[in-house]
Amino acid sequence: MTSGLRRNRGAVIGLLSTLAFGFVAIAISRITQDVDYPTVQAALARTPWSSIALAVGLTAVSFACLIGYDLNALRHIGRHLPWPQVAVVSFSAYAVGNTAGFGPLSGGAIRYRGYSRLGLSGEEIARVIAYVTVAFGLGLAVLTGMSTLVFAWQVGHLIDVNADLLRLAAAVLLALVTGALVWLWRGRPVTADEVTGAARIRLPSAGNCLLQLLLTTLDVAAAASVLYVLLPGDLGLHWPAFAALFCVAIGLGVLSHVPAGLGVFEAVIIGGLAPVPTDQVIGALVLYRLIYHVLPLFLAVPVLAAGEMLEYRGRVRAIWTHELAAAVMPPLLAMLALVCGVMLVFSSVLPTPQANLDQLSRWVPIQILEAAHFFSSLLGLMLIVVARGLVHRLDGAWWAGLILGLIAIAFTIPKALAPYEAAALAVLVAGLAVNRRCFDRRARLLAEPLTPAWLAAIAVILVAALTVLFFVYRDVGYSAELWWQFEFSEEAPRGLRAMMGLTIAAIAIGLASLLRPARARPPTATAEDVASAVAITAAQDESGGNLIRMGDKAVLFSEDRRAFIMYGVQGRSWISLFGPIGADDAKPELIWRFVEAARAAGGKAVFYEVPPDLLSAYADVGLRALKLGEMARVDLTKMDLKASRWGEQRRALAKGEREGMRIEILPPEAVPPVLDQLEAISGAWLAQHEAREKGFALGRFDRAYVATQPVAVLRFNDEIVAFATLMLTDTKAEATVDLMRFGPTAPRGAMDFLFCALLNAAKERGYRHFNLGMAPLSGFATHASAPMWNHFGQAIFTHGERFYNFRGLRAFKAKYNPDWEPRYLIVGGGISPVAALLDVTLLIGGGLKGVVGK
Repeated sequence: MTSGLRRNRGAVIGLLSTLAFGFVAIAISRITQDVDYPTVQAALARTPWSSIALAVGLTAVSFACLIGYDLNALRHIGRHLPWPQVAVVSFSAYAVGNTAGFGPLSGGAIRYRGYSRLGLSGEEIARVIAYVTVAFGLGLAVLTGMSTLVFAWQVGHLIDVNADLLRLAAAVLLALVTGALVWLWRGRPVTADEVTGAARIRLPSAGNCLLQLLLTTLDVAAAASVLYVLLPGDLGLHWPAFAALFCVAIGLGVLSHVPAGLGVFEAVIIGGLAPVPTDQVIGALVLYRLIYHVLPLFLAVPVLAAGEMLEYRGRVRAIWTHELAAAVMPPLLAMLALVCGVMLVFSSVLPTPQANLDQLSRWVPIQILEAAHFFSSLLGLMLIVVARGLVHRLDGAWWAGLILGLIAIAFTIPKALAPYEAAALAVLVAGLAVNRRCFDRRARLLAEPLTPAWLAAIAVILVAALTVLFFVYRDVGYSAELWWQFEFSEEAPRGLRAMMGLTIAAIAIGLASLLRPARARPPTATAEDVASAVAITAAQDESGGNLIRMGDKAVLFSEDRRAFIMYGVQGRSWISLFGPIGADDAKPELIWRFVEAARAAGGKAVFYEVPPDLLSAYADVGLRALKLGEMARVDLTKMDLKASRWGEQRRALAKGEREGMRIEILPPEAVPPVLDQLEAISGAWLAQHEAREKGFALGRFDRAYVATQPVAVLRFNDEIVAFATLMLTDTKAEATVDLMRFGPTAPRGAMDFLFCALLNAAKERGYRHFNLGMAPLSGFATHASAPMWNHFGQAIFTHGERFYNFRGLRAFKAKYNPDWEPRYLIVGGGISPVAALLDVTLLIGGGLKGVVGK
């Protein structure tokens, strides 16, 4: 059962979030049972413009403090960036994160791309994200505890809880926070895996902490004041007590995992302000959501564009082709599409102002009004689905969003004369039109099913719309005739039909995703696929691509078949070896396609032994890089056996030649006659080492595989005593060894002689580098702020000699004066890197039996 829950964790969380929101909706319905829609409208109308303007100003103050979070975080990590550029990135991140929820993930993606453009490393950005997340959480806890401790009687009166009990809870909370801070100040690290990808941070200085507490206080105070000034003037509640209630509502909204705490926040505020007329509280909450959440989101697009123009003024053409715009604008426009979709859904269940209906009745036929109203609701649902495709930069989603937005704009006039809806949709359409080049991924919009999180989001939106529908038309008695009433004055039937259409369409979308046939495990590559992949490998510089010749891996080609990914599946991990191989311009798209294929099959994409040249492309997909070790590559153009640093190798060659050792490099056509001898050597080597054949990232002795490549044989007194299979490419950029096996009669020093002779032979044949393979878990930085993964890897490298000769392997490779290049494990947030590495180990070893049995 536990494994089943772990496997379906996303679906379980989505279901629980939907159920929690359903209960909140029921609670709100009961709380508001004595309130009707006209009274809420009247309360909204009575809100003075001065209060709205003040709320907008306080929102600006709150976001200025949020920008201060990032500036303080940058100060903490010792980086000083121009504040206008920080403000653009930070504001956009908070505008999206506050509305979408899961701020470290949604806003973190924007921070990652924005700050990486400004020169921050991935580790530094992770520390910034961790800092602002922890700072807000601790600051909110401190403010909630202090305000509750001081105003326990007022807060207890609001939520009907004993004041002494509240004081005790607040004291315990403050004691826990204080204890945690004292523990941290003693120099112990904090692990923040969920937020930063196993990044470690240390508590900042006392001055930095005080400044951050001040910023958090001002931020929460300003945000609470936004709602406070929108409430009626005769509230009868002092601001400090209201601020404490506000902190509690925000905290519970965050813990609910519902985007922006929608419904949970409202339920706490409405319940806490029970003495205040509920219609006035609801009106204030609606305005609060529009001002504090929706308005910043709509401003984020032009603000980000303005920031780009300021930085790249004079290079207008480069603005929208810059990597930052291509990475940041899609999620921003996706959130905008989601908001517009939600707006259309809710407008379909809300009544149109009577004045607008009177004007429409003069020149719009009832059939057109009804059709525009019904189809606008469906367009809203479709925009919500399109938002997911926009996040993934699909060109199909771009076209769909543009067309749906234009149609929805056209419907806003005959539907309800809704200029604000038209303006919001126009911002979306303009943003899509300007950023066309950002959506360059050619893939079908519905190629992969909706994830449980998206299905849950759609369910939450429908539940909220249904709650609003029942609230607005509470006084309308239900009858079957409502479905067939088509009159300008009959709003309830229109909302009912729109809700039914939304429900049917949403159920169809959900069933299409849930009942989509599960894809079978990918088949291994066919002979034709192997031939195509071998041709691609031969034309580029990475000799490791020749492992496709083993025939034990599946292969995914780019659409133009100029690049490929070879991979295997272990458990839920789809493991790519080396990442994409082939034409550089085809690699980023191929990464996207592989990740999508893994997701569509219910798996997780993992990239093993990846070089650093495409780390930004992996980051664009939402994956993170963890160092695996370092690859040893000998620069043959600088190798000189006459130099003193190559003295040991020179002596090994001379000694071997005196003892009668020599190597012979056999072309593929000359290998079959000696296969029997090579197989005998391989079998003896395996028996001596009590080892099994491996696979995937390593070659195994297979007669057909060995005969496809050149083989270097070591002869001792004309007898073959050892051999090594060679992997080469036509570009002669790199040569490397795959299988290396020694027979029992191989003399002492044979390995050193074989390696030295191979290096010399490769140099003579014009190869520029010789790849000695990776030294696992070596070269890790272990300073105080290094990721936990680095400390974990360094500990194994230092103390794991009992299980694997990590130090000895690196020392052996270091003898040949190589250049060390990092290699990475690339994983997503949904899979533990340790679990991914375990799956890689099982795949290489041929399952648990192969690993345990060596």
